[in-house]
Amino acid sequence: MKLAVQEQLLPGRSLQEKFAFAVDAGFDAIELRGKGDFHFAGRLTELKRALADGVVMPTVCVDMLHFIGDFDPAKRKDAIQQLRSQLTVIAELGGIGVMTPASWGQFSRRLPPFEPPRSAEEDREVLAEALGILGEHAQRNGVLIMLEPLNRYENHMVNSLADAVSYCAMDSIRVVGDTYHMNIEEDDPCHSLAEAAPYLAHMQISESNRNQPGTGHLDWGAQLATLDAVGFDDYLALECRLRGEPEIVLPQTAAFIRKYL
Repeated sequence: MKLAVQEQLLPGRSLQEKFAFAVDAGFDAIELRGKGDFHFAGRLTELKRALADGVVMPTVCVDMLHFIGDFDPAKRKDAIQQLRSQLTVIAELGGIGVMTPASWGQFSRRLPPFEPPRSAEEDREVLAEALGILGEHAQRNGVLIMLEPLNRYENHMVNSLADAVSYCAMDSIRVVGDTYHMNIEEDDPCHSLAEAAPYLAHMQISESNRNQPGTGHLDWGAQLATLDAVGFDDYLALECRLRGEPEIVLPQTAAFIRKYL
């Protein structure tokens, strides 16, 4: 397994400076953030220059205000167009793919009014259609579109790894596990990882409290041993808040995770 860290967590004025710090801190790669309004495509020159300078950038985490599961058809259409563009860009960089949740912050069945304006069947139809479009585009470009389950308070459609696996209708659609969300949603995180293993293409890591690993109560030894046992050899990408200054926290975090690898 390899360690990545999201770009916004790293000190430095450029991707080259950020990557140099990341490597010194014990990481192998940078996970990029894909903003909307085709901002990510607008970075192509910057990204290609960083790639030429040896910066490793395998994945993109979407960072938009609306997503492929939005209730508004126009916003869904835009989210699909944005992700198609991001898939094209990461393919040009020789990367692995782009990850997205079904939605974020749009609706929760745990808060009033409790019942969303769309049925579960309609939710599934909307997501399957969007992922089908994105899966075909990803396949043509030799990359992956990766669906990330979020916890019940942030999303009502795809909460568990098993939920996400149920949408993997083609080889270019895969699943992202996130240890923070899994801590809330999975009855047995290790069992869920093992069950999802054939479809698991990426992991994002943070603690039970959304801070860096080592500050909460997650059983890192058990979960990382499970990933090793099922043959997962892709990236663990740090996506969290930092409790402390990055210059101190990031090397400590990399060392903390590596002792289990």
